[in-house]
Amino acid sequence: MRRMNRIKTAIVGASGYSGMELLRLLLGHPGVELVAVTSRQEAGKALGEVFPRFCKAPAAELTFIEPDPDAIAATGAQAAFLALPHGVAAEIARALLDRGLKVIDLSADFRLRDAAVYEEFYGHAHPAPSLLAEAVYGLPETRAAEIREARLVASPGCYPTSILLPLLPLLRENLIDPTTIVANSMSGVSGAGRKPDLTLLFCECHESARAYGVPKHRHLSEIEQELSLAAGETVVISFIPHLIPVNAGIATSTTAKLRDGVSPAALGAALEKAYADQPFVRLLGKGGCADTKNVTRTNFIDIGWQHDPRTGRVILMSAEDNLGKGAGGQAVQSFNLMFGLPETHGLQNF
Repeated sequence: MRRMNRIKTAIVGASGYSGMELLRLLLGHPGVELVAVTSRQEAGKALGEVFPRFCKAPAAELTFIEPDPDAIAATGAQAAFLALPHGVAAEIARALLDRGLKVIDLSADFRLRDAAVYEEFYGHAHPAPSLLAEAVYGLPETRAAEIREARLVASPGCYPTSILLPLLPLLRENLIDPTTIVANSMSGVSGAGRKPDLTLLFCECHESARAYGVPKHRHLSEIEQELSLAAGETVVISFIPHLIPVNAGIATSTTAKLRDGVSPAALGAALEKAYADQPFVRLLGKGGCADTKNVTRTNFIDIGWQHDPRTGRVILMSAEDNLGKGAGGQAVQSFNLMFGLPETHGLQNF
């Protein structure tokens, strides 16, 4: 793609782990011209100074600015990725939309349709409830048509992506009993964000594994919302996240009971029907155990399944990079759809 046709793009909150992943992907994206990066902490410093790994990148001399909507719009940016904490992203999103930019938000601020549910799970009133009806939940494998027409995309959380993609086809085809769903996930430490926190120090996490956020992790809100839409009824599940001593990657094992009379072969058929033509879903088939080492630094999610005849339960196994398909990569996938680019543009790394 010629340089004159590239889409002028901003990253708001470019100094966190998701922001760094967006930088890595967008600096090498043939359809993107990075024109603004923001960080309150790093404002005034050059991109290559803050992140030496990017010092030979085309935008290495780009200077971090404050996250001011007028300053971002003044760069000519047509799109903005928001890699900000929940509660902070909504106000900037609204201001950028008012200035004519398209927005892909990686926070939780626009993932939920109901402002009351947001307040229940996030502990404060929603800062921009009028935008909830417009925001599109950015799971490209299920919402590609809506994403193409959107000006505001809410990119899904990392845990939800790893749980939803294996389950949605089975619920849509009524193959499993939604009251029996239990999801166990293990995430690398980068999923907790780039922040000073005693519990995330090397000596606290190395050679250690622990559950956290039980019984009501915040991501349950969007997981149950999307599962309920697929099932056509209210779905409530058990979800147990774990922190494991790796930098990145999520491995999720989800179990549920098969409906009476459903053949286990129908599981594989439903997954093939849903994802055979999806570029970033790799189906491992019956007995395939997904492994994080095969997906880190990529936008792939690997999905395998097994049936336990002793219990009548299906076991779904998925793996993804929490910073890739679970965050930055998936957001870029939606960006490609929004701007009419090939879905795989800038994401074809293995």
